[in-house]
Amino acid sequence: MLVLLPPSEGKASPGEGAPLQLESLSLPGLTDARRAVLAELVELCAGDEEKAREVLGLSEGLRGEVTKNAGLDTAAARPAGEIYTGVLYDALGLATLDAAAKRRAAGSLLVFSGLWGAVRVTDRIPSYRCSMGVKLPGLGALGAHWRAPMAEVLPAAAGDGLVLDLRSSAYAAAWKPKGEVAGRTATVRVLHAPTRKVVSHFNKATKGRMVRGLLTADATPEHPAELVAVLRELGYVVEAQAPEKAGRAWSLDVLVEEIH
Repeated sequence: MLVLLPPSEGKASPGEGAPLQLESLSLPGLTDARRAVLAELVELCAGDEEKAREVLGLSEGLRGEVTKNAGLDTAAARPAGEIYTGVLYDALGLATLDAAAKRRAAGSLLVFSGLWGAVRVTDRIPSYRCSMGVKLPGLGALGAHWRAPMAEVLPAAAGDGLVLDLRSSAYAAAWKPKGEVAGRTATVRVLHAPTRKVVSHFNKATKGRMVRGLLTADATPEHPAELVAVLRELGYVVEAQAPEKAGRAWSLDVLVEEIH
């Protein structure tokens, strides 16, 4: 099973540690594309601070993120699972998983990123600020920048098992499973059952708890229909819609009564 996750805007400071080694990251087929984004981002943020803030969509209060990005080449790096914070990752609680569940997380979780493309939770990265919605002056829109290298690399990473897609729309734009891979992909929405609306906080929290439940249960569904059965066994209310045509993903709605 491959689980596709969005990153978090908020990121923990790695403190002290060895700097990033770009060639050591998983999915080496993305290295050249990563190097291009990293180089332009560092150059942008080391230059005109106001221009960098405008390009990155940062408020005055986040001015320090520009300085952080300017030093990415030498900044301390830590496993991505320790860098990403926020509602989804708090609910997922990687640090509190048992050893077996941590091993499963290392092999199955893939976090999408405007800067790195996608990384495993064990990949060592520095804290940074660069969303997939950014349009760099040289490279252009990052979602478009990543499409070709992702199309080359991700099908192999998906293997022949289930792909559970929990990404937000901005990150989903970087890679859309196609063909046979799409047929074993499940996209998930979390809806407030009484209103049938998506609410950001509990959407993220529920997805985090869902992934944690799958990891701790050592669940290995190989197809979206099997995933539906597993989630229902874990206590979730799930509505599933199989694709009407080949080459499209399944759509799952997880219904939640309480917003928390």
